[in-house]
Amino acid sequence: MLLDTASLYFRAYFGVPDSVRAPDGTPVNAVRGLLDFIARLVQDHHPDELVACMDADWRPHWRVDLIPSYKAHRVAVETAAGPDEEEVPDTLAPQVPVIEAALDALGIARVGVAGYEADDVIGTLTGRATGPVDIVTGDRDLYQLVSDARQVRVLYPLKGVGTLQITDEAVLAEKYGVDGPGYADLALLRGDPSDGLPGVPGIGEKTAAKLLDAYGSLDGIMAAVDDPASKLTPAQRRRLDEARPYVAVAPKVVKVASDVPLPSFDPTLPKAPADPEALSDLVRRWGLGGAVERLLSTLRA
Repeated sequence: MLLDTASLYFRAYFGVPDSVRAPDGTPVNAVRGLLDFIARLVQDHHPDELVACMDADWRPHWRVDLIPSYKAHRVAVETAAGPDEEEVPDTLAPQVPVIEAALDALGIARVGVAGYEADDVIGTLTGRATGPVDIVTGDRDLYQLVSDARQVRVLYPLKGVGTLQITDEAVLAEKYGVDGPGYADLALLRGDPSDGLPGVPGIGEKTAAKLLDAYGSLDGIMAAVDDPASKLTPAQRRRLDEARPYVAVAPKVVKVASDVPLPSFDPTLPKAPADPEALSDLVRRWGLGGAVERLLSTLRA
């Protein structure tokens, strides 16, 4: 089981009231919500291995160099020497280090790599996996990794993590008319305002799905632009032709990396805390007793 950790703690933050606070009054709704999410996921799905994948860089410069608008609207502070700072709610940002410390003390593998997003870590780990993979995320971009042949699914939270859309190829075919790799091409063509991806003007989701059905892939669609005998409408041919500079670079931005240089780590689901003393300190300081005990009970079981 691979967790898109930031996606989940954002959901926890907005789903758990900020009246959930530490003894000193600091909000810990994202921390406690995420720990409860993990307990429920382990209880319901029984993974052998669990990795909390992190955004070491939520807006990698190599993606921005290709498409400057990539996530630009979410930048709070531009940083020349390192990752730009993302616009995050004031009471969420201080909770992220607490989340990281809690995961480390519990012994839950936490993996982030400089210059890459959590999506890229997930893509690389999925590619290396020798057995079934469940990816837990509220980000549809990761639908591109879905593969029935490799037993890769996306568990997409509809309401918390108690109600999940189990996304396999049948779900993608029904909702979007594509398979996993086809979803990346679909997203590229239609664009994604939440990520600052412009897409091809005039090509919405339904048109993109029809084009992919007719021509098989993005490469097939662009080959049809050059084929006078293809059945593209004049408007589609013109729009796609004008979008060539975008289409040339967008695949590298949209598709998750599969070659991230990962550190060594142990993904085995822990049965007991890796650092009981550190965990006790975190529980005491941040008022995490109930959430930690629920998670530990689930892990022991």
